[in-house]
Amino acid sequence: MIVRAAWILTMAGPPLADGAIRIRDGCIEQVAPWKAMRRSARETVIDLGQALVLPGLLNAHCHLDYTDMAGMLPPQRQFTDWIKLITSAKAEWSLDDFRRSWLHGAAMLLRSGTTTVADVEAIPDLLPDCWARTPLRIFSFLEMTGIRARKEPRQVLAEAEAVLHRLPQGRCRAGLSPHAPYSTRPALLTLVANRARSHGLRVTIHVAESEEEYQMFRHARGPMFDWLLRNERDMSDCGGITPVQHLHRTGLLGPHLLAVHANYLGPGDASLLARHSVTVVHCPRSHRYFGHRPFPWRRLLRAGVNLCLGTDSLATVLKQGRHPPELSLFEELHEVRTRQPWLGPQRLLRMVTVNPARALGLEGQAGQIIPGAWADLTALPAAGVRFARDAWHAAAEHRGPVLAAFIAGIQVWPAADPVPSRSTLTPS
Repeated sequence: MIVRAAWILTMAGPPLADGAIRIRDGCIEQVAPWKAMRRSARETVIDLGQALVLPGLLNAHCHLDYTDMAGMLPPQRQFTDWIKLITSAKAEWSLDDFRRSWLHGAAMLLRSGTTTVADVEAIPDLLPDCWARTPLRIFSFLEMTGIRARKEPRQVLAEAEAVLHRLPQGRCRAGLSPHAPYSTRPALLTLVANRARSHGLRVTIHVAESEEEYQMFRHARGPMFDWLLRNERDMSDCGGITPVQHLHRTGLLGPHLLAVHANYLGPGDASLLARHSVTVVHCPRSHRYFGHRPFPWRRLLRAGVNLCLGTDSLATVLKQGRHPPELSLFEELHEVRTRQPWLGPQRLLRMVTVNPARALGLEGQAGQIIPGAWADLTALPAAGVRFARDAWHAAAEHRGPVLAAFIAGIQVWPAADPVPSRSTLTPS
């Protein structure tokens, strides 16, 4: 099969005008100008016309479980109040509520061009049933805490490992997610770090998300410190250290780790993350919902940290206008472009393609349109795109549903209304 489009952003070189992608057995076999692509009479051609094709997007942080909580949780004055609010909301939901919410979120991601998602899974009973109901490539990171349940770290890890062992590993796979430094014990983080290194597992954790968390570890005070102390958390790991330094002390930092948020960094934290090849995931709309101080873009980029974007959950996205919010990396790109126009379209697009592929260990398989990679593609309108620089801007500035999405060369959006295809056409 060959996919032809007016423009192709391979993310491995300059935009290709009037390009074509040959797909065989779910992978990309060749990328070339249309006129240079030799075609057999039996080869199917999908001509997308005046469209722009880029790699399927990779969402580096999501909570599909909470999609249907959009608009349910108003922002709170303190972060700890929000934790209490979502904990209460979750307690009122059934397994069917979570399943329906998860599937709604997966559908939103597909129609907005995401083909791979790093999802934090708080309800492991949803798996692998939900995996089978979507064509998305899912990394389900199993959430672990243990503080409120008074569970020993080894028991918490053993329960997560039992889920890992029962889940099939193929298009979808699982990893580990100790929830956050404040909601876990240091021993659990060390156990997870050792497990990740010995078994090649990816790990994600929320870290330095709020000012309250930073105060808790740096100064051993503040609303979060007081709340957790009342809930009998051992607070001896707090004081004189930043949340990022806490992760370093437990041995969790490493190339296997996706550190989500990292909004509140102390001196040297950005360099520490870079030195250990940690990926940082920024969730722009969630950041605005909580009213956090400006994200440390320049410090992290200057240090050389691998930066990605994530949608987080719709529970932390403010409604704008008449339409309900959707899980969409293009909306996250819009949020960043509005506030940080200096970043530029090429750099931003790398944060939803090349960079998350590297973070998830998928270099050469996802995030680029190159021979040998999975044929995961997203097609966007390209009307008015005349030059290569316009193609970059058209991709980064897109909003709304995509024209088409493909996973392993199969069109998955819109599934019931395929784009025009033809067996063979005379070249133009």
